Amino acid sequence: MNILSAGLSGFALGGSLIIAIGAQNAFILRQGLLRRHVFLLCFICALSDALLIAAGVGGMGALVSQSKTLILIVTLSGAVFLGSYAMLAFRRAAKPAAMVAGAPEGLSLKAAVLTCLAFTFLNPHVYLDTVLLLGSLSAGFEGAERLAYGAGAATASFVWFFGLGYGARLLAPVFARPAAWRVLDGLIGLVMSALALGLLWSALK
Repeated sequence: MNILSAGLSGFALGGSLIIAIGAQNAFILRQGLLRRHVFLLCFICALSDALLIAAGVGGMGALVSQSKTLILIVTLSGAVFLGSYAMLAFRRAAKPAAMVAGAPEGLSLKAAVLTCLAFTFLNPHVYLDTVLLLGSLSAGFEGAERLAYGAGAATASFVWFFGLGYGARLLAPVFARPAAWRVLDGLIGLVMSALALGLLWSALK
């Protein structure tokens, strides 16, 4: 396999993992609709993925998988955080503010960055996808091909997050109505609740 094929393989797998509905994607979609701090938040998500992918390709995946205590701590912390955010989303759905896409309402820059980092590093699925899965599969490549594989996976994250963040504005006409925000926040609350319960279940098994 040549370098180009290895890079495309990493891009395809990284893209297939990140496109799934999750906490990061729901958060970036909402911020994209509000047009608040979009570039910085997309960059944080993509760069974080790239760093974790690099760690996995570099061999950290094997070390992380051996620390059951660390995995448990991250899992429980993630469950608490996601559950709390789900409650906030349900509260917004029950009492929707008069928001429209592109309006200035929303989280401050500091709060948005901290929330984005929490969604990234308190979610065990991020480590499973980037450090463990992508990292373990990179073992099938050597030298420059392995680097190309990791670079391809990281590129998929940049393409996806920036596409989601800035592409969200195409839905602005739909979200000109408060009822649409109620539906979105209700769906976000359901996604976050499901993820939180899934983490609790995995921790208790």
